[in-house]
Amino acid sequence: MGTGSREQEFGQPGAMGGTQGPRQRQQELPLRILVPTQFVGAIIGKEGLTIKNITKQTQSKVDIHRKENAGATEKAITIHSSKEGCSQACRMILELMEKEANDTKIVEEVPLKILAHNSLVGRLIGKEGRNLKKIEQDTGTKITISALQDLTIYNQERTITVRGGVEECCNAEVEIMKKLREAHENDVASLNQQTNMMSGLNMSALGIFSSGLSVLPPTSGLRGSLSNPANYSPLLGPSSVMGGLYGVPSSGALSLQQATAEQEVVYLFIPTPAVGALIGKKGQHIKELAHFAGASIKIAAPDSPDEPERMVIITGPPEAQFKAQGRIYGKLKEENFFTAKEEVKLEAHIKVPSTAAGRVIGKGGKTVNELQNLTSAEVIVPRDQTPDENDEVFVKIIGHFFASQTAQRKIREIVQQVRQQERKHQQMVPTSSQPSK
Repeated sequence: MGTGSREQEFGQPGAMGGTQGPRQRQQELPLRILVPTQFVGAIIGKEGLTIKNITKQTQSKVDIHRKENAGATEKAITIHSSKEGCSQACRMILELMEKEANDTKIVEEVPLKILAHNSLVGRLIGKEGRNLKKIEQDTGTKITISALQDLTIYNQERTITVRGGVEECCNAEVEIMKKLREAHENDVASLNQQTNMMSGLNMSALGIFSSGLSVLPPTSGLRGSLSNPANYSPLLGPSSVMGGLYGVPSSGALSLQQATAEQEVVYLFIPTPAVGALIGKKGQHIKELAHFAGASIKIAAPDSPDEPERMVIITGPPEAQFKAQGRIYGKLKEENFFTAKEEVKLEAHIKVPSTAAGRVIGKGGKTVNELQNLTSAEVIVPRDQTPDENDEVFVKIIGHFFASQTAQRKIREIVQQVRQQERKHQQMVPTSSQPSK
């Protein structure tokens, strides 16, 4: 992470992600906590001696996001270390705050507040809250989690508040982070598994979880305040280049790369009851989503009042499509339009030239069958379609996020091949038609 005006960084050489450079385990989930602003000075100590002592004893790197969110009552601290190092550093910080609170009488209680990406929190809570209840019972603590309504598209972290004595809170931190790390590792494994299938897209730049949730976009130039460092990704770890990869300027205009990329149109169908959640209060969520993805997003009017699904029209280059669709899949899961065990499967339509439809199907349906086997998506090219004014027909794709994305990319590749062959043929026609001398 950068050490400019936004944060202060303290670390030991050789600590994970420290001054010896990234290690193989750089993707391990860091511990992120919120602390009252009035205790930050005590945690740093005179000339930084206190925090340096913590990093030395725990072999960790600690980022204190001191200058973010000016005037905020709490500041975020990110701890990079082994599981044991994170827990030890957390304990030392809690003990410091407890002592400071007792000495100054500023506050009566100093709870432990852990920040976690929303995509991990459901698995921490467990079915009917069983995981959380067990942690409370085993550690003698009271645990609450901030509401979903507090999230924005720029801040996907929720606050897990643990109340109890220092010892009890530390024991709870171990159990909470164990669950969060398990969920995180599953997401990383799933993402790595799918990366090979997503040819032509920069997965790291897109910052999408396997569940379809986005990591934090850069704060620079974006509306609203964040409690998160500008280049922090809960999934991918700190990256000094994350901010430069999103390509969506604060004005909402497309970057040069996006402007020159081919604009694609995808028609995504979502449950009608989910429309309000996607739009958000006064249209805020859909505006933020369009800005974040660098895409145009419109919701088509229903054909009839009792229509079970609504069509979302997404226009933008491939990476914008990936981000926008991924976030929509994630939003439907977050808002419980699908159960915890149920995979989010949506229907998407893309248009292809009528001359390419046969190639998508293949001889005897061979190509479309191979597509379905490769992507796990259902791919349908409806027969007897009348081409539209642009001589195009629809291809239907039904599946979970990665399945749908892979199928979309493969179909676009087939269309591109057909177009190249047609252009090549057109260039050859005049030459072959010239009379021989």
